[in-house]
Amino acid sequence: MKGLIGRSAIVTGGASGIGRAICLGLGAQGCKVGVFDINLEGAREVADEISAATGGPNNQSQSQGQGAAFAVDITDLDSVRTGVQDFEATFGPSAVLVNNAGWDRVTPFLQTEPDLWKKIIDINLYGPIHMHYAVLPGMVERGSGAVINISSDAGRVGSSGEAVYSAAKGGIASLTKTLARELARSGVRLNIVCPGPTNTPLFDEIAGDGDAGAKITQSLIRAIPMKRLAQPDDFPGIVAFLASDDATYITGQTISVSGGLTMHG
Repeated sequence: MKGLIGRSAIVTGGASGIGRAICLGLGAQGCKVGVFDINLEGAREVADEISAATGGPNNQSQSQGQGAAFAVDITDLDSVRTGVQDFEATFGPSAVLVNNAGWDRVTPFLQTEPDLWKKIIDINLYGPIHMHYAVLPGMVERGSGAVINISSDAGRVGSSGEAVYSAAKGGIASLTKTLARELARSGVRLNIVCPGPTNTPLFDEIAGDGDAGAKITQSLIRAIPMKRLAQPDDFPGIVAFLASDDATYITGQTISVSGGLTMHG
């Protein structure tokens, strides 16, 4: 992709699943990747994979990616600010932000309690808000930057058992579009990627083990026109494109990666 070599990119929730795949994909494009995750050990493993794939941990080539891990709790603004400061001290000003971290527990709304709502909203809505608040001022000052927010098709069309999660992910989409309008003349672009059902550790946690989990998985596969769940490697390409100079006239857009499960336009 045009312009990604040497670009500094933060990816939240980078230790596993879609986030891990995005980190590795951006590293392969030549980015300097900050793997942000509350799981520092997992983040370090991903950072090491980036370095191993592109010339080792001491690689300094501008044509190859580099990775570094940062322990960040996105629900805590102070933790976010510290993480961004440490990242920029390591790799320079943030050029790309990918808000990927997320969490959910599938339960009918009337069977949930406020503590669960708060956890879901803190991770899926306040977390990205904190990241925007810490990173965008520098991007605006420099007159350039790309933000890719990983929302969910649940935020577009709803999803049974995911009422609060859907609300939070819909909020991220609205936040992205609003900021895209506010910052369009500043050189900062913001776009949204909405995954459909994806084969990740979080999906396994949500679907559960045994026959019940297998039935959920098979029912989704039957509903998806491409007849499979998404894989984490289905996402790095669209994220890299939106982060690159090939997408300099694209902002405020929502792209579903769902195998045709949801279609709009």
